[in-house]
Amino acid sequence: MGIKKGLVVVFSLLVGVSVMLAGCGSGASNQASGGGAAQASPSAGQTVEAPKEVTLKVGAAPVPHAEILEFIKPKLKEEGVNLEVVILDDEGQLNPALKDNQIDANFFQHVPYLDSVRGEKGFDFAVTTKVHVEPIGFYSDKLKSAGEIKEGAKIGIPNNPSNEFRALTLLQEQGLIKLKDGLTTYEATPKDIAENPKKLEFIEAEAATLPRALPDLDGAVINTNVVLEAKIDPNSALFREGANSPYANVIVVRKGDENREEIKKLDAALTTPEVKKFIEDKYGVAVVPAF
Repeated sequence: MGIKKGLVVVFSLLVGVSVMLAGCGSGASNQASGGGAAQASPSAGQTVEAPKEVTLKVGAAPVPHAEILEFIKPKLKEEGVNLEVVILDDEGQLNPALKDNQIDANFFQHVPYLDSVRGEKGFDFAVTTKVHVEPIGFYSDKLKSAGEIKEGAKIGIPNNPSNEFRALTLLQEQGLIKLKDGLTTYEATPKDIAENPKKLEFIEAEAATLPRALPDLDGAVINTNVVLEAKIDPNSALFREGANSPYANVIVVRKGDENREEIKKLDAALTTPEVKKFIEDKYGVAVVPAF
């Protein structure tokens, strides 16, 4: 009986050791294959690494574009996008900067302007979303209404092709001039005026200089972003475009980048009810949401 008991004890020990070894082997196998339940979840106290943050550089005009972008920065931060707003002294360099990969997108222009320069400059760009319209308006330090515009009045207009057409179209809507028929490319200069009954004299100038030139003019057609930067009350416009203007300001990227995840997040963040309210509350009639 003593011998039998001894054999039983030895046999039990051997079984126990075999079970332990099998358990260790199973754990190692699971770990190697990544199939273990414990492997799928971090152990207590282990931190999960946050998704890598992506920096997105967007070139913009100072007002209202950069201010709108600053408003959406926190939302994009939550989604893993570090939005860097780039403002250049010369807005005309924002398209070359995009072409040269210095920025990932820009936000300062409307489609007629982009169309007027893309062929000449060789820009291979895509438009991803419309954000807002800045209705262009007529401002004056001397006049109180359109009816006070006299014969021979000096009228300032922006000298880039698309905005010059836009300004002349606004004056045509007021019955002050009539443009030639068949102007379909959003481009015109005073040479394209067919009728000018008041013999208005047009002063073509860089848009940014028009507010400073107002004392020397009877009035000027000025872009709203320029008006805001010059601290002119946009409500003081004698007349302005309607809300159905085709000149919505857009996000522009290099062709092929429109499907980048961070660009999609930018577009989504710019077209929320919160952004619409921000624009309406901050800018009133000067900036109209286009979404």
